[in-house]
Amino acid sequence: MERPSSSPPPAPLPGKQRRIGIMTSGGDAPGMNGAVRAVVRMSIFMGCEAYAIYEGYEGLVQGGSLIKLMHWDDVRGYLSEGGTLIGTARCKAFMERPGRLQGAKHMVMAGIDALVICGGDGSLTGADKFRKEWPGLLDELVAKKELTAEQKRTYQHLNIVGLVGSIDNDMSSTDATIGCYSSLARICEAIDCIDATAESHQRAFVIEVMGRHCGWLALMAGVSTSADFIFIPEKPPSENWEAEMCSIIRRHREMGKRKTIVIVAEGAHDLALRKVTPTRVKDLLSNDLKLDTRITTLGHVQRGGRPCAYDRMLSTLQGVEAVRAVLNATPDTPSPVICVIENKIVRKPLLKAVEDTLEVAKAIEAKDFSRAMHLRDAEFAEYHNAYTTTTATGHHPEKRLPKDQQLRIGIIHVGAPAGGMNAATRAAVAYCLTRGHTPVALHNGFPGLCRHHDDQPVGSVREMSWLDVQGWVSRGGSEIGCNRALPSDDMPKTAWCFEKYRIKALFIVGGFEAFTAVSELRKARSEYSAFKIPIALLPATISNNVPGTEYSIGSDTCLNALVDYCDAIKQSASASRRRCFVVETQGGKSGYIATIAGLSIGATAVYTPEEGINIKMLARDIEHLRASFAKDRGQAKAGKLILRNEHASDTYTTEVIANMIKEEAHGRFESRHAIPGHVQQGGTPSPMDRCRAIRLAVRCIEFLEGSATSSKHTDSSDVVVIGIKGASVVFGPMETVEKHETNWKDRRPKDESWLELKTIVDTLSGRPKPEDCCESCGRR
Repeated sequence: MERPSSSPPPAPLPGKQRRIGIMTSGGDAPGMNGAVRAVVRMSIFMGCEAYAIYEGYEGLVQGGSLIKLMHWDDVRGYLSEGGTLIGTARCKAFMERPGRLQGAKHMVMAGIDALVICGGDGSLTGADKFRKEWPGLLDELVAKKELTAEQKRTYQHLNIVGLVGSIDNDMSSTDATIGCYSSLARICEAIDCIDATAESHQRAFVIEVMGRHCGWLALMAGVSTSADFIFIPEKPPSENWEAEMCSIIRRHREMGKRKTIVIVAEGAHDLALRKVTPTRVKDLLSNDLKLDTRITTLGHVQRGGRPCAYDRMLSTLQGVEAVRAVLNATPDTPSPVICVIENKIVRKPLLKAVEDTLEVAKAIEAKDFSRAMHLRDAEFAEYHNAYTTTTATGHHPEKRLPKDQQLRIGIIHVGAPAGGMNAATRAAVAYCLTRGHTPVALHNGFPGLCRHHDDQPVGSVREMSWLDVQGWVSRGGSEIGCNRALPSDDMPKTAWCFEKYRIKALFIVGGFEAFTAVSELRKARSEYSAFKIPIALLPATISNNVPGTEYSIGSDTCLNALVDYCDAIKQSASASRRRCFVVETQGGKSGYIATIAGLSIGATAVYTPEEGINIKMLARDIEHLRASFAKDRGQAKAGKLILRNEHASDTYTTEVIANMIKEEAHGRFESRHAIPGHVQQGGTPSPMDRCRAIRLAVRCIEFLEGSATSSKHTDSSDVVVIGIKGASVVFGPMETVEKHETNWKDRRPKDESWLELKTIVDTLSGRPKPEDCCESCGRR
């Protein structure tokens, strides 16, 4: 339904209800459609009206059919689509006041009094300027008799909310922008493929990635693929970068590396702001190092494709928060931009975020590169430091510790495999070697340590070299092996092995079994002095159920695998039109994976262990399916998915639920069940899991070396779990986390931060609330 611009504007909605416009502007980014879906459905849920403004600001200027009232089913299937389904365009007309005047008129005639814009800094700057000019634009329209004074009074205030959609991740005040991790995934996938041919032929490759003013993609791709050298605008290489790059690559080759990868951001330059081109880098590698070198420019493949699980989740949560921000706004509320800091969705002043972003470019132009790095978020500088420390091993002798501060650091994997375990191990080994420590891999967990430590010719306790862990960053599973068994199976032998091999600090990577193992070692300190050493746990499990953190390494890889699986299943369900699939997810007794996957695929319902399943719940959901399919008039993408955690109920299994739905459908629609199983554990680690694994692993080793020199090991303050909580990375003392944050019975944290997201899943799927339904039959 469209309202022609010649019609008078509709009457305002009652109370705080608003007519909210949603627009995508600037360059497209994967995840934008998720934001549109969230804004439309959340607006409708809150009693508001939602309007899609097609083709960005061009739609505001043109009006008419480009401003469309949206209904619930109009955004069905949006989550899995790349690009932007409501279009985007560069609009020169809106840059001039006459264009903005037409935009204001068309918004008033449609009755729109709030605008959510998903775009980059230019789009958001234009939006805020539009809001500032709004009163003057209305005055001018009244003076021209294109609006009446009454219409002006009705729509005298405009609220703007920004969402950052940008593959470059170039906006200050947020850790991630919508689309950046999908783009990074394309880059890493391409480099992983190039790796194979590079190694086969001992070639060098120079990869050019996007990033005219921001080096985030190049930096994170370098971290995620263990590239030999990177060029980014914010941190140019040293004055003699040619010799430095050649020296590092030559050393890598001398250490036995068969391939070379150099990543160049399209906006890369040297300290004098002279552009660094892939051709210049190629010539150096070919002429100075005599390497067979190729150039690969990835181009717009980085921008396209389906969004990854994280971008679907981020766009959805930010879209929901944008509607809340609109409804909370007053005429005097500064325009906010919705950001994410670590795992927390927050509102920041839009103008300040844009100003800080523009300041980066100014700092670079002024050759103030330290300021440019400072203006990027703290995480950016930390990743850069982790990259240089773990890549240029042996190239920074000033980072090497004195002999008496060097440690033998044990590295062990405990529990089930998870994507990113190997990346964490590689980072730990490389950091140890840079600092002068000796990394010692304890293969196959605690049983491997106790039973096979002195096997011949090679035991399970092995010192690691830099070359040993090359290529591990992109490998799934666990290269040193993992095992669920605990040290308590043979505590005396475990202590004896620690003493025999002089383990002076321990880095444990794993899930709840690893958490339990650290707890046992801490408690055994009173009896075994071998355990009076610093111990750091890096949570790594697809279940994301380790106390002390809101994020575990491997959970993002699992979500991507599950979302890909569900996309294929949903395609099958949609092709059959009236079909519902019940998909079983892993996750132990934590519903995290099921809930976030449900958020990312638009599941009709999600069943978790925390909430359980009962017959009344099933009756409501079956009745909801009946009603949904009854309204189906042949629309595309009409398939339905229900996700059930493997431990949501002992009685209502995945197959039982699917059969119940089939029985109650009475032939009006079909039901099937699907179990992806261990597909969720395997595969190549996602870029997010690789990057966070490397960053957190470096933090853990820094903690171990700091604790070894400062602690007397008389208390438990040097036994910790590293975690992301809200907007911070924290080290939680194990004793405190065990006592106050752990649900030992269900093997999960007492307080799970993601639980509130379950409500958003239900809201955006249209799942009825219990209080809105008949208790006996489930009907509304």
